Amino acid sequence: MFLHTKLEHQKSPIKICFIGCGKFVSMFLAQYNHLDKIKIDTIVDINIDQAKNNCLKSGLTEQTVDGINFSNSLEEVLVRDIDIFIEATGNPIVGTVHAIKIIKNKKHVILVNVEADITCGKYLSDLAKNEGVICSMAYGDQPSLILEQIEWARLNGFSIVCAGKGTKYHPTFEYSTPDTVWGHYGLTKERAEKESGMNPKMFNSFLCGDKSAIEMCAVSNASNLKCPSNGLTFPPVGVYDIAKKMIPKKDGGLIEFDGQVEVISSIDSEKKNIPNDLRWGVYVVIKAQSDYVKNCFKDYGMVTDTSGSYSAIWRPYHYIGLELAQSIYSIALDNRATGYTKNYNADVASFAKKDLVAGEKLDGEGGFCARGRLITSKKSKKEMILPLGLTDNAVLKRDIRKDDVIRLHDVELNIPKEVLEARNYQYNLITD
Repeated sequence: MFLHTKLEHQKSPIKICFIGCGKFVSMFLAQYNHLDKIKIDTIVDINIDQAKNNCLKSGLTEQTVDGINFSNSLEEVLVRDIDIFIEATGNPIVGTVHAIKIIKNKKHVILVNVEADITCGKYLSDLAKNEGVICSMAYGDQPSLILEQIEWARLNGFSIVCAGKGTKYHPTFEYSTPDTVWGHYGLTKERAEKESGMNPKMFNSFLCGDKSAIEMCAVSNASNLKCPSNGLTFPPVGVYDIAKKMIPKKDGGLIEFDGQVEVISSIDSEKKNIPNDLRWGVYVVIKAQSDYVKNCFKDYGMVTDTSGSYSAIWRPYHYIGLELAQSIYSIALDNRATGYTKNYNADVASFAKKDLVAGEKLDGEGGFCARGRLITSKKSKKEMILPLGLTDNAVLKRDIRKDDVIRLHDVELNIPKEVLEARNYQYNLITD
């Protein structure tokens, strides 16, 4: 709270390093000229020329870009005087390794890489705590914004009935691939990729349900909210019906548990836009625990269900990288994360998106081979299900039919020992 006021007393610059310079970081760069006391020391990227080009396209001057250190080696950057690293590669395996190195060098890290967070986040958070640094979620991404609402509600004595986000979802989108994605968005390939620099694989993950499962996994693990037994259900719900529908079934609603995560869709079963949708936003449902509070809901015009017991608040938009500075300032000025993983409640399971054959190489979230579904961590461990975050470059040992779950023994994994150690650490936290 009041970080801008605190910033007036900050004398030294907050030195940051970006690892990866894609769309999210480019959005931050577009705000950079208007931010106080933040200095980009280094940008690490495998394609330095493209990273520099993204900086210029985002509005940085050539003089500013010339003053940034560019590198394709994190190791040589770790020795620099940097306060906060921002991991934004989007690769869960690479991102986990990067985060471990940063934390062990006693530097703060912000995980724009939600994929790494849901794959190894509990390990990373505990490691950061032991090293006396912060491993934070990225403000601007929906998990952090949902957690902000959850924190507000719990701080003020409300119980959380349901929390989540909106998106454009239809069951048929689950089989979308990077080749078909832009048609669902109403964009041409040239407009999306050449003009806006949008990654088809990443944007397909938003569409096919992978990203929703990933982000709700992050929220569940950070807030201790439950995940639905059979994955997210994506009911089409407008904002003025959230308090009526995103409540337990026993009270006339749609959700399974009192205290769970769920994603609502902006389109119905016929793919028609619903009124007052929350496609880009986040929400939380709270419950009045006394008649007096119910009357307060009514007296002050709050949206409720028919009983008056449940109310909802929502934020219609998230500004992605445009508001990442909130995380940077929160760490530098308040020594506080904008959300972090506290539990290992949930995983994202891998299901075959098509018939797969032995020897085929999987290609991660938003790709051609597998799709993700939110599951409990207990189910993940008990059935040894392959987490979506480990699917990139995993090689199948046997044929898998479309829609079947993929298990760890079905694939050959070639992943760093740090990731294996992190996953084993989390498995060991689960008790029967």
